[in-house]
Amino acid sequence: MEATRGHVLLVEDEVKLARFVELELIYEGYSVDVVNDGHEALEIIFQKSYDLVLLDFMLPGLSGMEILQKIRRSSDVPVIMLTAKGDISDKVSGLDSGADDYMTKPFAIEELLARMRTAFRKSAQPAIDGQFFKAKKLIIDMHKRLVMWENAVIDLTKTEFELLSYLVQNKNVVLSRKQILCRVWGFDYCGATNIVDVYIRYLRTKIDDQFDEKLIYTTRGVGYCVRDEE
Repeated sequence: MEATRGHVLLVEDEVKLARFVELELIYEGYSVDVVNDGHEALEIIFQKSYDLVLLDFMLPGLSGMEILQKIRRSSDVPVIMLTAKGDISDKVSGLDSGADDYMTKPFAIEELLARMRTAFRKSAQPAIDGQFFKAKKLIIDMHKRLVMWENAVIDLTKTEFELLSYLVQNKNVVLSRKQILCRVWGFDYCGATNIVDVYIRYLRTKIDDQFDEKLIYTTRGVGYCVRDEE
């Protein structure tokens, strides 16, 4: 079958798992390169052009986290972390470092393929150029990826920025955890929605706790809302 769906780099040191995933991706129409070592992965990433990287967390040579951080210094290629680590803290660390998604082993190949399709869709979306969103004294410059409260710049991680932008673009509308999860993290299923609560706390610490007006509200049993009106 001719590969037409994208060029994927699979970085996985479990040889049997790597081979299984490789064969499934080839069957689905992807072109796949496989490496089993962190140093080799870092070298090949900058030699070739990839549409998506599947990156194991624990690797010989360099860890997946180290590789991800180096990738993000110069590339926005979608990265899905593959790991046996399932703690929320590990997921948060990976997402904060620039991962687009996070898969915990063992996983179903159908779920991985769905996550990949979501990552491809997100990366294909056109950038919002020169667009501003406002709520109360908060201003978001989507082009510069800049967030300010009056004249104070608010330093946000990639995931925090995407979450806040989604809330502000839908201000005065209560969004469920599932809606937020699907939009910000790109999950195709209702997974561990408590990661949304973790990031809402991060935003409240940086915004609500620092300034004189509350911005983010909770509707118990439903979800969250940025209010532009009391």
